[in-house]
Amino acid sequence: MTNVVFVAPYFAETTLRFVSAAAGLPNVRLGLISQDPEEKLPDSLRRKLAGHYRVEAGLSRSAIEKATRAMKRSLGSVDRLLGTLEQLQVPLGHVRDELAISGMGADAARNFRDKALMKTVLTRHGLPCARHRLVRDPREAFAFVQEVGFPLVAKPPAGAGAQSTFRLDDDRALSECLASMPPSDSRPTLLEEFIVGEEHSFDSVVLGGKLTWYSINDYYPAPIEVLRHPWIQWSVVSPIELDHPRYAAIREVAGPALSALGLENGLSHMEWFARTDGSVAISEVAARPPGAQFATLLSYAHDFDFYSAWAQLMVEDVFEPPPRRYAVGAAYLRGQGTGKRVTAIRGLEEAQRDVGDLVVEVKLPELGQSPSGTYEGEGFVILRHEDTEVVKRGLKRVIEQIYVELA
Repeated sequence: MTNVVFVAPYFAETTLRFVSAAAGLPNVRLGLISQDPEEKLPDSLRRKLAGHYRVEAGLSRSAIEKATRAMKRSLGSVDRLLGTLEQLQVPLGHVRDELAISGMGADAARNFRDKALMKTVLTRHGLPCARHRLVRDPREAFAFVQEVGFPLVAKPPAGAGAQSTFRLDDDRALSECLASMPPSDSRPTLLEEFIVGEEHSFDSVVLGGKLTWYSINDYYPAPIEVLRHPWIQWSVVSPIELDHPRYAAIREVAGPALSALGLENGLSHMEWFARTDGSVAISEVAARPPGAQFATLLSYAHDFDFYSAWAQLMVEDVFEPPPRRYAVGAAYLRGQGTGKRVTAIRGLEEAQRDVGDLVVEVKLPELGQSPSGTYEGEGFVILRHEDTEVVKRGLKRVIEQIYVELA
């Protein structure tokens, strides 16, 4: 019997899918650490748990360590310590190191979490990434501008999912950014050159230090552009032709990049750019499952349960997905206008008529729902087909036809 502890500070829907997958593995006893109370769990999941420990601060290293020690006393051992949130990876690494639990340690976790350190490591290994500078005062910021010019991207070193990420096109924009989040020794700001090209992601599995599986997503458009323009509804396509020559450059550097950052066993999510000259640049990498329904997309692409496959990977170091059968994609439905609530959803009948045979999953915005303010919007539509171009055309129709009205 393998004793596994899962740290899930908050019971978000996607998080609970991963927790349930871990709890459903054969010969696994699962303990859960959370900030949310156990009573908020679905009864079906609560019955699967071997134990629960509630903490006051779900992202705190010391709280997680205390709770894990308690779980160890209760279960007899802790063989694996899991968590899916980006913000958890370094605390989990520290606790694994402290309690001699198998898995990624703090040093490797920090390489993935600290985006400035990540780019320093990649550059040191001769791997392509954006030129960057961790600035602690305005003088350093403007000195970096003199080296690389505009446009730039500003982000926190420990950001995730394009949160607090901004494109800066001139001195005025840079000054406003520095005024709104003043850099300091304790809270520096990461500046990067803005790379012109197509943005993609590269999800992959490493076992024994070797890249053993991967998937690619094409973004339409880049998430940072979606955040700059509230009217844009984002879409993502995961093609069936993963061996296409257009992806050759990222296939060549992804494995060495993950090795340089210290991933021995696990799943990673890499954001990367394809420049107009055919070269690539790694934007950032996270040692965790991808967000934005990507795990669900992978389930539909391979016709299997990716959530359970991730749990098996993290607990047993085994990942054996069936061959990829479909191209898949998601259109993210985003409220239009400056209102505070969703008041209408238009174009559903037209979209159903045109692409209904491609739809495998839908989450529609709810009337009265507040806008999320993120590129994921308020809902999504997932399409699947054996032909990538059919999926791309279908997503374009969804984006053009469905209109989420805010008032």
